[in-house]
Amino acid sequence: MDDYATSILRLKRPEEPVDVVLDTDMYNEVDDQYALAYLLQYADRLRLQAILAAPFHNHHSDGPEDGMERSYQEIFNVLDLLDRKQYGPQVFRGAARFLESETVPVNSEAVQQLIRLSEGYSPRRPLYVIAIAACTNIASALLLCPQLKDRIFVVWVGGMGFDWHDNRSFNAGQDLAASRVLLNSGVPLVLIPGRGVLDHFTTTEPELEYWLRGKNRFCDYIIDKTAHEARRCGGERCWSRPISDVAAVAWLLDGAFMLDRLEHSPVMSYDYLYSEDKRRHFIRYVYSINRDKLMGDLFEKLSRYN
Repeated sequence: MDDYATSILRLKRPEEPVDVVLDTDMYNEVDDQYALAYLLQYADRLRLQAILAAPFHNHHSDGPEDGMERSYQEIFNVLDLLDRKQYGPQVFRGAARFLESETVPVNSEAVQQLIRLSEGYSPRRPLYVIAIAACTNIASALLLCPQLKDRIFVVWVGGMGFDWHDNRSFNAGQDLAASRVLLNSGVPLVLIPGRGVLDHFTTTEPELEYWLRGKNRFCDYIIDKTAHEARRCGGERCWSRPISDVAAVAWLLDGAFMLDRLEHSPVMSYDYLYSEDKRRHFIRYVYSINRDKLMGDLFEKLSRYN
């Protein structure tokens, strides 16, 4: 019972400015770019300490290492578009491959930096990790430094949803071993699932054109990139596009943006299904997003860049 009480206490949303790390597969789609731009507009509340490039593999890469490297380069591109090049020294390359087991980490400069940064943090004052990719880097750091679970707090976009018929989300499914390590670790975790939650946080071309076109270089870039990605992936003439990763930033900012509840950490199985065990530690599970409120704040913040 003491463990339950401790896990619940550690899952509170921060009320004061906090230090954060962004773990991202920036080149994968388009929502990571939105998330970074949104995050940097809250620099007074979310003090960015590092940006970690994560591996991914889809039609945008030749494999996990290539995906990580392309993400690494895209981070610098976005920082340039936002006129925030001063964050360049805080960008680090992550894992070159996914975990092959739940016991063998994939070391990288990103993993080592996360471990170094975590020193000096504690359960009462954690380092917040905004995780918007496969959690390979985070899981590797937890395997290399088990004490890390007492120093960090993770907000992860992963999994499909407890009520969905399978769990083949991109972030969770890319590296199931890493997902299992994270969910089993006991680290304070906010889980933001895809189906039924993030797939409702969508925008459209007319909306983007109306609110963002001509505001700045980044806005024009991200509108064109979003439209290209939507059409390339078979979008209809009247397409909509989820920009899911923004939610991971938003959870740290305002309880009015989404609803969450306490749940026991699920067991992620290798058959892409969830199992449950009511004896496991608690996490926070987001089950609804106030789409209009968050989208309005996102557009307002993105249009502020010169």
